[in-house]
Amino acid sequence: MSPLAALLRPRSVAVIGASADATKMTGRPVGYLQKHGFSGEIWPVNPRAETIGGLACYPEVAALPGAPDAAIVLLGAERAEAAVRDLAARGCRAAIVLASGYGEADAAGAARQQALLQAAGGMRLLGPNTIGLVNLTDGIMLSASGALEAGGLARGRISVVSQSGGILGSLLSRAADRGIGFAKLVSTGNEADIDSSEMIAHLAEDAATEVIAVYMEGLRRPALFRQAARRAAALGKPVVVYKVGRSDSGARAASSHTGALAGADRVYDALFRQDGVIRAESFNDLLDIPAALAARRRMRGNRVAILTSTGGAGTLLADNCGLAGIEVPPAAAATAQRLAGLLGEPAEAVARNPVDVTLAGLRPELLRGAIDALLDSPDHDATVVVIGSSALATPDLAAGAILDCQARSDKPVLAYVSPHAPHLLRRLNEQGIPAFATPESCAAVLRALQPAALSALPAPRAEDPGLLAGFPAGALNEAESKTIFARFGVAAARERVAADAAAAAAAARDLGGEVVLKLLSRAIAHKSELGGVRVGLAPQEVPEACAAMLRRLQAAGAPAPEGFLVQERIRGGVEMILGFHRDPQLGPVILLGSGGVAAELFQDTALRLLPITRDDAEAMVGTLRAARLLRGYRGAPPADVPALVEAILAFAAMAEAAGPRLLEAEINPLFVLPEGQGVRAADGLAVLG
Repeated sequence: MSPLAALLRPRSVAVIGASADATKMTGRPVGYLQKHGFSGEIWPVNPRAETIGGLACYPEVAALPGAPDAAIVLLGAERAEAAVRDLAARGCRAAIVLASGYGEADAAGAARQQALLQAAGGMRLLGPNTIGLVNLTDGIMLSASGALEAGGLARGRISVVSQSGGILGSLLSRAADRGIGFAKLVSTGNEADIDSSEMIAHLAEDAATEVIAVYMEGLRRPALFRQAARRAAALGKPVVVYKVGRSDSGARAASSHTGALAGADRVYDALFRQDGVIRAESFNDLLDIPAALAARRRMRGNRVAILTSTGGAGTLLADNCGLAGIEVPPAAAATAQRLAGLLGEPAEAVARNPVDVTLAGLRPELLRGAIDALLDSPDHDATVVVIGSSALATPDLAAGAILDCQARSDKPVLAYVSPHAPHLLRRLNEQGIPAFATPESCAAVLRALQPAALSALPAPRAEDPGLLAGFPAGALNEAESKTIFARFGVAAARERVAADAAAAAAAARDLGGEVVLKLLSRAIAHKSELGGVRVGLAPQEVPEACAAMLRRLQAAGAPAPEGFLVQERIRGGVEMILGFHRDPQLGPVILLGSGGVAAELFQDTALRLLPITRDDAEAMVGTLRAARLLRGYRGAPPADVPALVEAILAFAAMAEAAGPRLLEAEINPLFVLPEGQGVRAADGLAVLG
């Protein structure tokens, strides 16, 4: 048995610092183990008590009758380290430390946490600063959460991993009120040792777990999380994450637009999307979505049928489905004919969605027939039955009809309880019918039930240590940056580097036609903000433009440039931004978006973590609002999207080959020319460590 298995299913538990006073927090764990039916050995440790809860009490860890599989340490931070050391010496497999005052507090607390980890040695550690774990499957409560005071907590197929202890108790109590059962609930706390990613990986293999719900504050080991999420997906066990810290406070003042656009929360969105993780948009979703997924029914498409006995509630639900991007199509002819026979109305009158049965009256045979008809319909992928106020008098009518029809179909069937009726919600959920109190919850659940493609994660490319040799640390100038990009096949606009105004004029004559003149400077990332870019100059205008740029720089107190860059003027095409950013938590990220000077204003971006596949690159293009421009908008020719996809893949290959020395890189704008003409990098920036 592995240490994590011993922690979740111990045969013996030591409770260090147990109190004989059951009203105290330190008195709860022994009582909870007894109350909820733990069948193994319980060994309380307290030098001032002879018995606790009718059990023999031991004065110290060394006096225990054997090595416990697991221990829960109820001592304060000043005494917990010694207890952990004693447990490790006794041969304990894993220990839970509840005390706070560690890494979450201050530098001194972080040092205490490191000492605690060292004291554990080879023993695994959950916490510190955790409320513990609850194994409802086997009746094992290694927690001091007051939520365990309630009896009759329902067993289910949902397991929870939370980095917050309070959230564990909150979900337990909310689920109990809704009639939703859990398998395992684990609070990982400060994650000095066991973290949420490792626990997700373990629960993915747990036979009693069908869905994994995660309350996430951050990720300590993103690579392990990605591996665990993909393993869970391969086993058909969805991972649903509610991630806190959604504001872009993580976005910083950066050298590139990419650094500002790739806010921390957007990178988490990209990670979840790539690894098949369902993101809960609200805290309610963290319970609602897993409850529906635990029924093991998924939609094959995006179309829902709504059956209602109250017109207003049906319309409300249909509206929320529309806002969530879920289709609510009317019934096709064959389904309409079948409904018409049931409702006694013309087929054209019932070929609508929602299907309103108010006038036909609520009868068991009517409801069964209508639900069956909608579940059999090839035009719908799920059915939602709206339960109105009349169900308060006949609570089992709708539930009975849904249960009967559920058994004859593998499509999802949900219930939306329109009146405030907690008892109805609980009764439906207890009978295996996912039931919800708001139309918003129904829409969120339906969106989560839709099929999601998960492409294989490619192997990372090998780093090329020589790629950046000879380049200085810090921001490179535009010409240097584009030299690196060109090595991977991202073509730049025709251009010349000029040391002074005379050389710039000669370069303009050589390029011919109108040109773009730019300052060439490692010290100035956003040249246009200092007047360092002029577009559409004739060759004879270049010398005076160079002089004006130098005067602007001098007036602003900016350093002198290394020279000038003279570039052909590109006309036509769609301006995009293609960037690379190294997220401090999650690692290397590729960004694609609407480009130009207003890139940050439009915020039209798509992100993926490296490594990426061709499917990822194509999906990045397709999810942008700018995709309409790329396809050809209002008579404009379609852009060379295949060349853009190749540029994304080339840029990603460059970022992987460059390794950790490449901190940021960006092409803005990247002109996507008409079909067959490729792309051109018109500006570029690379920042090296």
